[in-house]
Amino acid sequence: MLEDSVVIAGPASVDLAKSISRNLNVNIIEPELKIFADGESKLRIPSVDNKRCIIVQSLYPPSDRHIVQLLMIIHKCKMDNASNITVIIPYMAYARQDKAFLDGEIISIDVIAKSIENFGADEVITIDIHNELSLSYFSISIKNITAIPLLSNNIKKNVSIEQSIIVSPDTGGIKRAENFAELLKLPCLCLKKKRDRNTGLVSIDENIGIEVEGLDAILVDDMISTGESIVKSCKVLKKQKIRNIIVVCTHAILLDNAYERIMNSGAKELISTNSIPSLCSKVDLSILLSKILVNAN
Repeated sequence: MLEDSVVIAGPASVDLAKSISRNLNVNIIEPELKIFADGESKLRIPSVDNKRCIIVQSLYPPSDRHIVQLLMIIHKCKMDNASNITVIIPYMAYARQDKAFLDGEIISIDVIAKSIENFGADEVITIDIHNELSLSYFSISIKNITAIPLLSNNIKKNVSIEQSIIVSPDTGGIKRAENFAELLKLPCLCLKKKRDRNTGLVSIDENIGIEVEGLDAILVDDMISTGESIVKSCKVLKKQKIRNIIVVCTHAILLDNAYERIMNSGAKELISTNSIPSLCSKVDLSILLSKILVNAN
């Protein structure tokens, strides 16, 4: 039951944690945080003795700092004899580093998974992890929840979609885009992305294979960091005389000036969840996560 539970707001996810605590009607603890001049974090948390601890901490940049803070919180809960430690990680850092391509490479997500387990977490909940292979590195219970229904529902409520098409920027995201398209009963298009192995530069094939002139495009991805693929996808779609482009993603990391470059490339709007706080965090994950927690009891 949730009567003996407490939500702990990691420094990266304070607002989301507060919303979850309100939904569950349980107390919230917001740790005292101090960041020293050298970048080190210091946290202070009151005793959570024998409580079920629900820690909410997204691992967006600065990822390493947020990871260390998360481990510190888990450690404190374990030392206080928490009855259970559930860790909600809306955005899972290092999920793209799930394989070793060269001899000697460290599989980073394996390190993250083992650290979370060894510090004492009992279960993990995450949202739209970049690659499901990453889940296999956890030996404790881990749930990967998709935000696609929430995002599609936001589009359905706020956007006229009669003359729209769902677009994936690459083949890696085609299943996600097809799921999105099925929920909205719209056609789906997958662009062809190529990456130069020497330079790392991304290009999008302008031969998209179908006529899209006059349509609106809903460009769907799981995460946007530099925005390079999205920017080039928008430019290709605009060349094909797409009318409006709405970009939708679960995790809007938006490094450097990614948001501005996306909007300047022809996008009308960028919509994301609040897994990462930003000006485009228009879809709230708290109700979804609260339901998962209630159903687990």
